[in-house]
Amino acid sequence: MNIHLVLLIAYSAAQLALGAWISRRVKTSSDFFVAGRALGPGLLFSTTLAANIGAGSTVGATSLGYRDGLSAIWWVLSAGIGSLILAFWIGPAIRRVAAANDLRTVGDYLEFRYGVAVRTLIAALLWIGAVFILAGQLIAVSWILNVVAGVPKEIGCIVGGLLITVYFAAGGLLTSAYVNVVQLTVKLVGFAIAIPFALAASGGWQAVRALQPTADYWNPWNGGSSGLVYLAMLGPAFIVSPGLLQKIYGARDDRSVRIGVGLNALALMLYAFIPVLLGMMARVQFPNLAQPELALPTLLMSGVPLAIGTIGLAAVFSAELSAADAVLFMLTTSLSQDFYKRFIKPDATDTQMLRITRLTAVFAGALGVAVALTAAGVVSALSIFYTIMGVSLFVPIVAGLFSGRAATFDALAAISAGIAIVGGLKIWPTALSIPGVTPAMAGLAGSIIAFFAVQLIRRANGGSDGPTTNSRARTSASTSASTRASASSAA
Repeated sequence: MNIHLVLLIAYSAAQLALGAWISRRVKTSSDFFVAGRALGPGLLFSTTLAANIGAGSTVGATSLGYRDGLSAIWWVLSAGIGSLILAFWIGPAIRRVAAANDLRTVGDYLEFRYGVAVRTLIAALLWIGAVFILAGQLIAVSWILNVVAGVPKEIGCIVGGLLITVYFAAGGLLTSAYVNVVQLTVKLVGFAIAIPFALAASGGWQAVRALQPTADYWNPWNGGSSGLVYLAMLGPAFIVSPGLLQKIYGARDDRSVRIGVGLNALALMLYAFIPVLLGMMARVQFPNLAQPELALPTLLMSGVPLAIGTIGLAAVFSAELSAADAVLFMLTTSLSQDFYKRFIKPDATDTQMLRITRLTAVFAGALGVAVALTAAGVVSALSIFYTIMGVSLFVPIVAGLFSGRAATFDALAAISAGIAIVGGLKIWPTALSIPGVTPAMAGLAGSIIAFFAVQLIRRANGGSDGPTTNSRARTSASTSASTRASASSAA
């Protein structure tokens, strides 16, 4: 009997049961979208960290550590740095606006601040990118099932997609937040137990330190294709990730955001070394893997004692599921709120919205499975999403919150320039010959320049701040009112 497989099946059944139990508390679309805006620091910490430790920071980061060495720490470390800015700067500001105006998605905020054109463009771009990140999580699930039981990639992706869709569609953010607590506990315990045993099985630290497959394997800044370059791709993406921002919409108050998301950032920065070290240990024991993304499941399946490997595999399985449900949340709420309610049925009742949201969860899950069946691997799929999100969303979100002069045309220019530069460099990679500058860096720089250039031209021609003047006034008033309310409550 395959004990690893039996445990994963039992664990999956337990998550489904918990999701079904919590879903009984979901009575309205507000419960589904923003958990009744009642998440305290503890639940916010667990649901954000569970979402952030997913396929990229487990299977993906371990494969980078296996292939490139110490510089792979920047894959997770960049996410931690971005999350720190989210916790103390972006998160509290956007939560106040969302709570005061009953905003439920990032698309709601973008229309509130800039108008329907920006909302529609961003929603379409993020839908494309988010499908790739969901596919990346499902590919990671398939690698685990492949190593554990020889399950083909296609079947593994379908199984993972079904599991996530069923428990998420039942209760949305509320179900996800509570299931994430269990998943996060399993992750932390699993990795804490697995690391010392994996190190011992690899011959100890001296054996790992003796690894020198490439000249820059122990360079913390640059090794292979990994290194500090990840900061430009992942840092901005984790500051304005719609999945994380919409979890923050569910926060009880600003204090919950600062504590919950801040602790998540600290945990990510401490965790950054763990998958990289596991990748190095896998390279010591299994130096000739056909696919680096098999490093983590192979190490836990064959490189540590049976009981320890079983716990470790459960931890990795939890990581992929929790990150996948965060992406499914983003896809589902965007499709139902940004497209269905905005353009198809603006007068939809609360009951209709809840039903449509659950149906779109099924559709989004199926689409993620379809892309996973054709995508090359975890890191490549996630890189597409993070790049699109960073260059398209960072400037409009930050400028909208902190610049009273930001207008619709400025935001559209920033989005268009960022995407055009990244797309152009993907088609003609030789067009950028500046050492160390990646398409993500160039796209973000182009987005910032385009934003300010259009703003200067518009103002020089005597143009007003456009259709967002009333939105800015409402934003300012809402923020002030929310701040006063918070102060009164604290007193």
